Amino acid sequence: MSGTDWDGSPCVGQVETPAYVINLQALDRNLEILGTVQARSGCRILLALKGFAMWSLFPRISRVLSGVTASSTAEARLGREEFGREVHTYAPAYSGVDIDTLLTLVDHLVFNSPGQYQRFRERIIAGPQRVSCGLRVNPEHSEVSVPLYDPCAPGSRLGTTLAQLDVAGPGALEGLEGLHFHTLCELGCDALERTLDVFETRFGRYLEHLKWVNLGGGHLITRPDYDVNHLVRLLTDMRRRYDLTVYLEPGAAVALNAGVLVSSVLDIVHNGADIAILDTSATAHMPDVLEMPYRPQICGAGQPGEKAHTYRLGGLSCLAGDVIGDYSFDTPLAIGDRLVFQDMAHYTMVKNTTFNGVPLPTIATCDPRSGRYEVIRRFGYEDYKSRLS
Repeated sequence: MSGTDWDGSPCVGQVETPAYVINLQALDRNLEILGTVQARSGCRILLALKGFAMWSLFPRISRVLSGVTASSTAEARLGREEFGREVHTYAPAYSGVDIDTLLTLVDHLVFNSPGQYQRFRERIIAGPQRVSCGLRVNPEHSEVSVPLYDPCAPGSRLGTTLAQLDVAGPGALEGLEGLHFHTLCELGCDALERTLDVFETRFGRYLEHLKWVNLGGGHLITRPDYDVNHLVRLLTDMRRRYDLTVYLEPGAAVALNAGVLVSSVLDIVHNGADIAILDTSATAHMPDVLEMPYRPQICGAGQPGEKAHTYRLGGLSCLAGDVIGDYSFDTPLAIGDRLVFQDMAHYTMVKNTTFNGVPLPTIATCDPRSGRYEVIRRFGYEDYKSRLS
């Protein structure tokens, strides 16, 4: 069994829908690959909480990965309390309250601009513990085709360009120990290699004075066709050239193909086409379907017209555009049928909402090696009410 073809069996029959079900065997496979990259290259891999933050699994993940990376005080606190290893934080800007909180939680603190670092430098020096500070830079090299997810798109607010760093003057990096960049989104190491060439050309002269470099996220290392050997060579060569600690911070790679979203058909209507209404929602439970956008795979389903019976799958909310897509099936759908959406572990639980009062999916795990299914968390009315006032 591979992570890409897991349909939730033998757990689907036990699931109270809708539910995210994490495949522990597939998660362990991803961790094994990431652990091998760490061991062979000497790099440190961090779990990006913005991609996957199922903290009940942190004890399992922390046995392999070196820590977490956070983008807020809440994520940093979750990492400190539940993961127990390194905690790194980057955000486009911090308030004074943020800084005071983060100085009690983090090991690395990455700033988006020299001005923000200078504003808080003395507070950091006087803080309760030593924190290694770094600067996020923008290599101005785009690899991502979707503008919404391109950190280096023209006019990006993320990271300091070389021109901005030159304007800040030679003292801009005084006291900083690392540089961070993030240019990728679910890409291979060929994209990383091209980025590294640009990054080193523009910022390489600063690296000899630093202790670490963070190559950001978006590395889909656990994808079956990812060239792990090439990645190891890139990381090893960089460590040797600059004598630096090298960090990666993937989110999707940790949970890639390690979970499904199981849903049930509530009703079937017809308006120019057959429409199945599900007990899940694109906008509430898998928002990247609308934001990215992309079409999630469903176990046993095909493209429209590929199989005998085609349906438009609609979500439970009243948003007119809450449509997951058109799919075909070998047999007609019926009320009560279960549909299994593939690869629904990352950027789902962390981004879902209670829009329209639509209930959040249950969170569960299943281990195909033993057949054990376990509900980790159920959600109800109080979860919706507690977000409001």
